[in-house]
Amino acid sequence: MDLRAELLKSIWYGFTALDLEKSGKVSKSQLKVLSHNLCTVLCIPHDPVALEEHFRDDDDGPVSSQGYMPYLNKYILDKVEEGNFIKENVDELCWTLTAKKNYQPDRSCLTILPERDAFRLWCLFNFLSEDKYPLVMVPDEVEYLLKKVCMAMSVELNCVELEDFFSQESVQQSGITVWVFLGMMNTGRLTRGIEKSITSMAIEEVYREIVGDVLKEGYLWKKGQLRRNWKERWFTLRPSNLSYYTGEDRKDCQGNIALDGNCCVEVLPDRDGKRCMFCLKTLSKTYEMSASDTKQRQEWTTAIQTAIRLHVEGKTSLHKDLKLKRREQRDQREKRQQSKEEELQRLRALQEERERKLAELELLKEAQKQAQVLLEQDEQRRRQQHEQLQQALEVQLREAEEARVSMQAEMALKEEEAQRQKKRILELEEMQKRLEEALQQEIKARLDEEAFRYAQAGLLAEEEEKMKAHMALQEEQEEYILKTQREKQELKQEMEVKSRALDEAQRQLEEVRANRHRVDQDVVAAQRKLRQASTNVKHWNVQMNRLMRPIGPGEKRPSLGSSYQTFQIPAQRDPGLRLRRSDSEEKNEESKENVDISAGSELEKRLSHASNGDMDIP
Repeated sequence: MDLRAELLKSIWYGFTALDLEKSGKVSKSQLKVLSHNLCTVLCIPHDPVALEEHFRDDDDGPVSSQGYMPYLNKYILDKVEEGNFIKENVDELCWTLTAKKNYQPDRSCLTILPERDAFRLWCLFNFLSEDKYPLVMVPDEVEYLLKKVCMAMSVELNCVELEDFFSQESVQQSGITVWVFLGMMNTGRLTRGIEKSITSMAIEEVYREIVGDVLKEGYLWKKGQLRRNWKERWFTLRPSNLSYYTGEDRKDCQGNIALDGNCCVEVLPDRDGKRCMFCLKTLSKTYEMSASDTKQRQEWTTAIQTAIRLHVEGKTSLHKDLKLKRREQRDQREKRQQSKEEELQRLRALQEERERKLAELELLKEAQKQAQVLLEQDEQRRRQQHEQLQQALEVQLREAEEARVSMQAEMALKEEEAQRQKKRILELEEMQKRLEEALQQEIKARLDEEAFRYAQAGLLAEEEEKMKAHMALQEEQEEYILKTQREKQELKQEMEVKSRALDEAQRQLEEVRANRHRVDQDVVAAQRKLRQASTNVKHWNVQMNRLMRPIGPGEKRPSLGSSYQTFQIPAQRDPGLRLRRSDSEEKNEESKENVDISAGSELEKRLSHASNGDMDIP
């Protein structure tokens, strides 16, 4: 952004402020006054002749901005020299003109910005606005400016309020103008709970940084060149120079250090009671300075290196460069967004084309189906006609064949009838001859018949006897068959009974085996008890032998009780405690069951005796 563009933005506000009817035109008298004031603040000589020549009175009508631009460019802006005027005076002139018409806040509101703060925000808005008229600011730049102000106040930006502001319909339709922006700042939504003095200081700091091209400001200790003593100074760093003052009001300038590509910054070790030292070297001098802490030293050295880099690159403002970079990023983002939208449109077009083709394909398929249906109907109709014709021809052919067959049959019948007539005649003649022969033979046969009749009577009597014998044999055979069937039925019932008996015997055998297993266990337990009882008896025998001794003559028998006199130990062996098996017992299940039952009963008796203490010990 060059100086001419910056001046045109402020002058545009002044021109539009004079357009009271909002027709885009301003009267010549007002333009003469505006031009005279611009020449005054821009410190260029007045040219009344050129002014009168350009605005002569042959046309009393108002002048549009397009009509005023040639004079403005030729007689004012072309003569402007950077450094010969104060840009802030031009801004104040244009602000005074436009604020009277457009900036009319509610003075009774407590959150209203002071006039000076509104002017600085207006200048910041002009600096960050787009190079298009009417001047508007994109939301990204508004957010950037508000973040800088909030950072200067050491608070966090309320993004929710900002999003609500961006979502307003008037902002989305016409963009963010400076008056909308100032109205939003006057509402106090973003500075709620913050004192006006703090807000004013933050706005002034951001104004000096962005509009005044101040890269950094603050107090530093500086070592003198002659007296070599340390003094605290207020330093102001710009891309072209580093100035220092006695105080932060910047009224008494103590020096100005020009920055160029030959300058450099170095960090120095602590000495002379000073810490966080660094120096700025130029071709002629070396300036030693001391910061309050390491962080401040790092910020100052980085800022000075940035100023030197901007000077080497031929750039006069850091924020102008940053603004151009942000604008390029937005353009690239918009291009990417546009390319995405074009890609989406292309994809939608391809999708629509595909859907259209699919619809055409569906129509073609439907038409093909209809054609196929019509073709099938025609084919079916032709087939039906062909079948009907074929059936009619077959009927006719069948009728003709039947007629031919009937005629052939009639002819054959007539021929056969003729042949039969001829044959019958021959047969009748032959029959007549045979009848005559048969008559002769009949007479002879009658004679033979009488002879055979007597023989036949005898044969019939013999045959009747044989028939009676045959009937008797047949009755006997039927009785034998019935008897056999009854025996078979009885045998079958007997087999079923035996089968049931076998199953019952099998079941009883399983029960016997189970009982035998239990008895075996009982026998084992009884043997264990028997061994224990035997051990006890042996112990009592030993005790009895100790108590009993032989009695000599004349000695008295000790009275040990009747139980010792009658105590005997029989030597018997109980055969029920040993179970033997033989091959015959395994074969004969009945005897085995009886033996097991008897052994079990005997074992129960022995166990009952053993429990009572009367078991015999073998």
